[in-house]
Formats: sequence, C-alpha cells, structure tokens
Amino acid sequence: MNRNDKEVIGYLVFNRVKINNANSISSPLTYGFPAVTGFLGAVHAMSRKLSQHDTLNHLSLDGVLIACHDCQPQTYRANNYSDYTFNQTRNPIKKDGKTASIIEEGKCNLDITLAVEVLAADALDVGDDHILKLIEQSQQWIMQQRIAGGSVTHISHYQPVSFVTEEDSEKIKPMLLPAFVLMNAQQDLIDITNNLQTTNLKATELDALLDVCSLHHVPETDDKNKTTWHTRSAKTGRGWLVPMPIGYQGISDLFEPGVMQNTRNPEYPSQYVEAIYSLGKWVFPHRINELQNAFWHYQYDSENNLYLVTQTN
Repeated sequence: MNRNDKEVIGYLVFNRVKINNANSISSPLTYGFPAVTGFLGAVHAMSRKLSQHDTLNHLSLDGVLIACHDCQPQTYRANNYSDYTFNQTRNPIKKDGKTASIIEEGKCNLDITLAVEVLAADALDVGDDHILKLIEQSQQWIMQQRIAGGSVTHISHYQPVSFVTEEDSEKIKPMLLPAFVLMNAQQDLIDITNNLQTTNLKATELDALLDVCSLHHVPETDDKNKTTWHTRSAKTGRGWLVPMPIGYQGISDLFEPGVMQNTRNPEYPSQYVEAIYSLGKWVFPHRINELQNAFWHYQYDSENNLYLVTQTN
C-alpha cells in the first residue's frame, strides 16, 4: 500500500478521545455525527507538524479509521411531539459594546477512538526510538489539536496512544471495542436505488437517500376485513445506515490563488463547490473482514472536479 512513494509501516491508535462541542452539522442537509473531513483535517494538521520535526520528518500520517463509542448531540426537545432544536449560545459582546448576533450552530460531545496510518519511504529507517518519540509527540499534539471544530478534553489513561505494525493490524479490532466503525455504504445506496427503479423507472439516488431516512406505515387487510398496520424501511436487513457527505463537486472554474475573496488560505487555488452525499454504515469492528478498507483518505478527481473522502475497496 503506497501513498506518494511511501508505504504504510504501522498505525497510531488514539484510545478513547473525548471531544467537547464538536460540529455536529456535517453538511447543509445532515447532522448528528461530524463530517469525515473534520477528522482527516485534524490528522493532516498533525502530519504537517511531523514534517517540521527534527527527528520525525521522514514520517507522515495519512488514512484515518473512525470508531465511535458515544455521540451526544446538544439538542433540546420541549415534549415528545415537538421537534429537536440545537442548544445555542450567545457570543461575547463586540468591541463597541453592542450585543453580537447569535450564530446558529450544532454541537455534540464525542467519545471516539482513531487509528491513523503511519507512512515512511523505507521501514528500515524507522527505529524503536522513532516510534517512542512519535507516540510521545502525537499524544501531546492531539491534546492541542481541535478535531471537527471541538476541543479534546481527555484521552484514556491506559495506553492513550499505541503503535501497531502493519503485520499486526488485526490487533486494532479489540482495541476499538466497544464501538462502531464508520464505513462507506455506497453499494447499499446503489442496491436501494435499483430496488426503487423496479417500480419507478424515474427514481434516482436522491430518492433512495430520502427513502433510507423514511419509515413507511403500510396497511394490510385480511379476509375478515381486519386491517393491520406494518412499518417498512429501506434499511431493514442492511445494517445501521446513515446519510452522510462524502466530499464536494466543483460548480465553477478553478480560480488562481488570490483571485477569490475571503478564502481560508489565499495561497492556493479556489473553487465554488457543493456537497456530495452518499450512505455510511456503522459496523461492529469484528464484522470488518479487511481492516485496511476502513481507513478514510482524500481523493481528488481533476477531470470531474471531485473532492472526495473514500475508503479502499
């Protein structure tokens, strides 16, 4: 497995990381668990710190496996018949003393375990002293790093950061328990779409995505004219499916650095994009046959202007 002429030599496992006030709005249409890009971005930031380290600059971090132990969206519901709303906070007053407007945000508290790929050009150049230093530094960096917009408040006292070699990657599964791993369920979306098209040829992937989020209450009447109601869902028998964003589609030309105003970093080209949606699935670790397929990576398709997060399949 290579990443830009580097190979995966092992994995860093961050055990039971507690994150406070992470961004639970993962896209314009979905909320609950943060977007995958929030975790990939945090690991990318740590990888950049590695590249500037005196003794660890020959190492880098790449793919991320996300295992969730607990996720608590900060929501409020007045009663059983009302909708949920996010708990909002008021910002501090402005410099002129006036009250700042409320910025509507959705927050959640997380308890997660992350496994991160460690890459090197040559495994022979990585000694035990490098691994010990990497564990020490990464434990310090993750406590300083914001993840998905939230603050890391705690990490397990027992083996907070561990290193597992690629040959022993199966040892990661018991380290994730009890939790569920976020997997790409694009094939389930394709299958559900095909099922819908058997009765409606005009059905699209968007119809399938909406169908996954719906419960259908269907009446059945027997010979004695007695009606019984049954609940049907497209998710039945397919596991714990959830809609999720998997990246962005470019909807404009690619602008040169400094042309587009108010960009996060004017040193790089910029482009207007819109979110792309698919299905994800929460899977128990021991049901994953190839754990290497559970790591999320960035993928860029220049021909189709696609900025994606994908898993090896």
